[in-house]
Amino acid sequence: MEKDVDVLGKYRNVTNKLKKRFLKRPNIAEGIEQYGALAKSLRQQECPQYAGFCCLAQARCEHTLVNAAGEAQALTEAARAFLEAEMNNRDIKCPSFEEHLTAAINCYSHAIRVYIENNNPSLAAALCIELGNALQKLERPGEAMAHFQRAAELQSQMKTYGIFSPLECLQSLGLVATCKIEMRDYDGALGVFTEMAYLAQERGGSSTTGKPIGAYCDILARCEVCRVLLLMLLQPTPQRIRPEHAQTLEKYAWETTDDTITAQFLSEDLFLMLQSLVMACQSRDFSSLRLLQKDLWPLLSAEQNQLLHLVIKELSHPSGEVI
Repeated sequence: MEKDVDVLGKYRNVTNKLKKRFLKRPNIAEGIEQYGALAKSLRQQECPQYAGFCCLAQARCEHTLVNAAGEAQALTEAARAFLEAEMNNRDIKCPSFEEHLTAAINCYSHAIRVYIENNNPSLAAALCIELGNALQKLERPGEAMAHFQRAAELQSQMKTYGIFSPLECLQSLGLVATCKIEMRDYDGALGVFTEMAYLAQERGGSSTTGKPIGAYCDILARCEVCRVLLLMLLQPTPQRIRPEHAQTLEKYAWETTDDTITAQFLSEDLFLMLQSLVMACQSRDFSSLRLLQKDLWPLLSAEQNQLLHLVIKELSHPSGEVI
């Protein structure tokens, strides 16, 4: 690795070469190559924020050459470099105004816009998810949710191009629901899970039997369990409960017959335990709830177990009992 390299001097030299001069056209392609080499060198020297500025310069050159793919790629590299710089600051607990994070979000947003303008919604959606994951890791679920929602919208628009992938859209909506739960917007999360269930049932059926298959069964199972837990947490009154949610709870009444649709993606043990859970919540049988929590724990995801904990805590609070 070179020592005592004048990085700013190198950057200025490349920039000066690209200035318009009388009867001399600047070599933009050479400038892109030199900015790229400088960015690579700065990454090796663990200076990601400066590498990000070089990638931004690359993006401007690509824009001049009307190379949308190259521009979007350079903007993405810049965004990742600025994000790395922000993560480094977080790791060492360095006080900052989060300028690197702001720069990363701006670069991601610009790259997404470039992809959308060039009719490439799939790559735009992928960047939305990448940015959302980064913001979620930085404990910003509200901002992350907006990007996950945009990804789902872009993926649904891909129907126009004949390349719509319901699974990708469902995964994005699942991330939206997770963010809503983290933000304690339980009613909003319930609405998202309901939307996911309808989409999975509509798009996930076999061409021969019409029944959900493969990954769609897993998604429907997640939606079903989360919807039941959220309804138990929200405890809507009969006058305010929505018809689709009332229909969900009816499946778990003791007098109901076996629901064949639910049985396709929920195991018999899980279905019976959820049925017991609904009845225990409605009768406020706290001892049964504790026993059910122990039995349900290995069958549920971490997110669902957290919801179950909140259900029991919420129902126990009025009586003064401690979990």
